[in-house]
Amino acid sequence: MGVSVVIPCYNEEDYIETCLDGLINNGFDHNELELLVVDGGSTDATLQIVNKYKIKYPFVKIAHNPKRVTPFALNIGVKNSKYSRVLIAGAHALYPYGYILELNNLLDNESIDVVGGSIETKVKNENATTDAICYVLSHKFGVGNSVFRIGADKLTEVDTVPFGLYNKEIFDRVGYYNELLIRNHDIELSKRIQEHGYRIWMNPTLTCTYYARETYIGLAKNNYQNGYWNLKTLAITHKFSSLSLRHYIPLLFILSMLVPIILSLIIGVWFMLVSLLSLFAYVLAITIISLKKKGLNSVKIFWSFICLHFSYGLGSCVGLLSWLFFWK
Repeated sequence: MGVSVVIPCYNEEDYIETCLDGLINNGFDHNELELLVVDGGSTDATLQIVNKYKIKYPFVKIAHNPKRVTPFALNIGVKNSKYSRVLIAGAHALYPYGYILELNNLLDNESIDVVGGSIETKVKNENATTDAICYVLSHKFGVGNSVFRIGADKLTEVDTVPFGLYNKEIFDRVGYYNELLIRNHDIELSKRIQEHGYRIWMNPTLTCTYYARETYIGLAKNNYQNGYWNLKTLAITHKFSSLSLRHYIPLLFILSMLVPIILSLIIGVWFMLVSLLSLFAYVLAITIISLKKKGLNSVKIFWSFICLHFSYGLGSCVGLLSWLFFWK
């Protein structure tokens, strides 16, 4: 059965070739393959690169996303795809050989409605800082019970999956990506899919490579936005079930320090001890984790955890304020 691959992108000149090469040389019949790059008006060399592939491979196509943001791109791609099965891909990722074929075969199973692989986080430029960032983004204390990031030992039912293959009819039944959600549109869609009784699975033997941000600033900016959009997602959908428990943990951590500080100013200074205890427990935990990892710079790991969790939590706090304005 044919597969349409939807690739949203914007200014991805450093990654788009790796992405397209991995999908084109994936071992899947080109006569049953469509690669639909949905571009948000790239100002770098992204379109020139894709056009070269388009000339060589007629199944590579370009669609334009005037709204620029990802959920619009995904909906444009899904609605314009020619095949009854749609793979949602990312320009920042590399796909293992056989990925499309294996997922396509798994989707023939009637108990599987959406299926994808796991993620191995890597960087293009390896150094002490980037290695530490990769480690933290793959550690359970860093990303919680996100199975596709921390791995599994067998085909596993999950709450969401990256780079998944969907029966296109699912979108007709549960709806498309929520275009109000610049982030979390994929998670929110997964929750709707499950609410309708469909099942999402992950095959851990199919491991995609995701290229992470390579600086503390890049890591912080990305996760601040993730945290911000977690709470804004609640404001827009009015449903706590739009996300999973792990998405709220950084917010609760920041509030465990912030709320007692506020109470100490109002009621009594002893509330400050609660903040200090929360911070001490956190620092102790990441110190132990950082020191236990051999072969990597412990200080870099420590600061990567700090950068990840505090930026995510602070973003959620700002998103909480947004919630107060959007909730009706």
